[in-house]
Amino acid sequence: MKHWIQAARLRTLPLSVSGIIVGSMYALAYPTDSVMTPTEVFNWRIFGYAILTTLGLQILSNFANDYGDGIKGTDNEDRIGPKRAIQSGVISPQAMKRAIILTSILTLLSAMLLIYYAFQYTNLSYSLFYLVLGILAIASAIRYTVGNTAYGYRGFGDLFVFLFFGLVSTIGVNFLYTKELNFDLFLPATAIGFLSVGVLNLNNMRDEVSDRKSSKNTIVVKIGGAKAKQYHYFLIVSAMVLVVLFAIINSFTLDQYLFVLAYIPLTKHLSTVYKNQEPKALDPELKKLALSTFALSVLFSICMISLIQDIIVNLFFGGR
Repeated sequence: MKHWIQAARLRTLPLSVSGIIVGSMYALAYPTDSVMTPTEVFNWRIFGYAILTTLGLQILSNFANDYGDGIKGTDNEDRIGPKRAIQSGVISPQAMKRAIILTSILTLLSAMLLIYYAFQYTNLSYSLFYLVLGILAIASAIRYTVGNTAYGYRGFGDLFVFLFFGLVSTIGVNFLYTKELNFDLFLPATAIGFLSVGVLNLNNMRDEVSDRKSSKNTIVVKIGGAKAKQYHYFLIVSAMVLVVLFAIINSFTLDQYLFVLAYIPLTKHLSTVYKNQEPKALDPELKKLALSTFALSVLFSICMISLIQDIIVNLFFGGR
């Protein structure tokens, strides 16, 4: 069990739910024109199954990454990060393959329940769209490093993370509540996407040497370590600016800028990356950036809800 928990890479899980939190709390804070109260838009079942589905996708991606890099020999003695399950021999490729299949099935079941509670027997076209999207997400999580045409080996991993853990996670879950596309949400959704890509970029910066030897052509391998740092600065700083821009557009009051507290660890992180000369030292920064993103999503969500007490009353007591 210990080895399976390690293979699931728990430190990546808070990052994966950040978009779900922001998209869900946006629905709660900004009811649409057709929905008058938070109780009519927010649904705990949608929120719960969205979290489960996203966690399933993240764990699936981690298992598939362990399997793909393990059988291809990318995870070898040159790799700087912690040893993976297949690389160290604590889990066999066959067992990991079975775990990938099982996780795929459970994630698809969770996604189907999520779709059901969002649309039930209405909006069949929306249900079919989300079902296809869920299947694509599962397939993409597996194909990141598995197979001869794995897109993670061709530098497209950043795009997958941005789309599924940024835009789809945030905007997609919000649509499940509201049945409407909220364009203001693209700003924080893009921010969450950039921060999620930042975690992947850190991972690839750490593993640049071993990835280059194994012909894993990540963006870092393609552009080099120096430019990868500049790319990293762009991702993190742009994310911070986009969230502030959303706050300005939506006329946040001074107390609603509490989310900038999360900028303190993000700024320290940028300083650490700027000074870094040893790729191995970047490994602890993955967890720090993931947790900082999660903290930002929680603080930002709280700040979006200006009348927290009234909304809690509406949620639990129906406004009584």
